[in-house]
Amino acid sequence: MSKYVSISVAAKTLGVSIQTLRRWDEEGTLVADRTPKNHRRYDLSKITPEQIHKPDSQLQRKTIAYARVSSHDQKEDLIRQQQVLEMYCANQGWTFELISDLGSGMNYRKKGLNKLLEAIMNDEIGRLVLTHKDRLLRFGAELVFALCEAKSVEIVILNKGENLSFEEELAQDVLEIITVFSARLYGSRSKKNQKLIQAVKDAL
Repeated sequence: MSKYVSISVAAKTLGVSIQTLRRWDEEGTLVADRTPKNHRRYDLSKITPEQIHKPDSQLQRKTIAYARVSSHDQKEDLIRQQQVLEMYCANQGWTFELISDLGSGMNYRKKGLNKLLEAIMNDEIGRLVLTHKDRLLRFGAELVFALCEAKSVEIVILNKGENLSFEEELAQDVLEIITVFSARLYGSRSKKNQKLIQAVKDAL
């Protein structure tokens, strides 16, 4: 007797992302049945290993949990991020790799970020897990997300937070820029740098 399940249940059971099932449906690799309201439904008893065993299958691709903080003073926050990511991935039953960076969200040359991007380009990653969107990059995260979409990488953001106003986003961007360049001019631990950053925070 057949038992139809939703696309989310099928994805979890088969060990692939929802995006992958949608793509397979469109490609004809694994065509879903449809409800009267056009929702995808899957009969797991009729799915054969040959249908889901493809070279680019996410069964062979990794889940990456990525954490980042901007400075050494935020190491405790980095540890908290790592713990949250590890707990979430473990609760989902995912086998995962944790990548961490210590550096500005405007720095595109971070070792962990480059490792992540290389793995995405090489089709080694099937899922990317972040605590917040800006933990990836302060500017340019959308480009990485577009690359993930092109490579069928599922993106999981644990804390999407409230939508900020244009003024709030602009203030955060200005603070990030000044923080980076002030640290380069005066040194991240200098009193002059700390004084300037505090003045900017007060002004914003």
